[in-house]
Formats: sequence, structure tokens, C-alpha cells
Amino acid sequence: MHGFRLLIALAALAALAAPPAAAQALIETDTLRAYELSAAFDDVAFDLTLAIEGRGFKVDGVSHVGEMLNRTASAVGAEVQVYAHAEVTQFCSATLSRTAMEVDALNIAFCPYGIFTFQRAGSDMVTIGYRRMPAGAMQEVDAMLHAIVREAAGLD
Repeated sequence: MHGFRLLIALAALAALAAPPAAAQALIETDTLRAYELSAAFDDVAFDLTLAIEGRGFKVDGVSHVGEMLNRTASAVGAEVQVYAHAEVTQFCSATLSRTAMEVDALNIAFCPYGIFTFQRAGSDMVTIGYRRMPAGAMQEVDAMLHAIVREAAGLD
């Protein structure tokens, strides 16, 4: 137990010592919102986990999209490496999900929520973002996702 606490303390100190991410660009469409950062991928991924867990949510899983594309490249005849790193972190909110699903049971389609983080091959920029939620009952979820992404990007 003592070693675990020491590890947590060291991780917290490292996070404080690391320079904060600096958002370079907002990418916003009808279907997604993302920020491009000048930061290390591992730092942004760590900050994302902290932002999710800091709100009392549990990360359900991390989909390693970049590793899957690299692993299957030869099987599909791909010659281009898209990402140096790429993940989708998944989690849910019992409170927000229940509220949205009580309004419309079809809102189950949006759960779990996913926040993507990637670094293109050959780039030192990291992109973090999410799929925007539709109007209505899912707007509170959209606002929560935006707040998490902004925190992980060092904007809040």
C-alpha cells in the first residue's frame, strides 16, 4: 500500500512539473469538437484520465485504435501509417445517461461516451476531442464532454 501511495504522489508531482498543454487550434464541425495541442501524447492521455476520474466517473475501457491499424496494416494492404498514437477512452455517467434515456430510450446509442486522443505519424501535435451530442436531452452530456476535453487540453 505504501508503494502505491508513493507512486500516486510521484505521478502528481510529475504532472505539476510538466509544462501544461497549449491548445493551438479548435476543430469544430456539426459532428465533432477537438483541440490540437503542442503536448506529449502520454501527458494528454494521463490528463484525460484524471479529468474523467476527477468527476467520479470510471474509465470503462480504452480502445487502442492506432495499435489496431498498425497491427492490421499488412493484412489490408495499407502502406501509410496514420497515427503514431491513437486511443478512444470510454466511460459513462449514470446520472446524465439515465436522464437522457428516460427522455428517449434510443439515447442508449450514445453510451458509453468516447473521447479520442491521437497524434498523427510524423507530427508532434496531439488532438483530443469527442463526437458532439444531438440537441435535446443529450446537450448536458455534450457540455460535460466538452468540459472534460478542455480540462485535459489544459484550457480550464
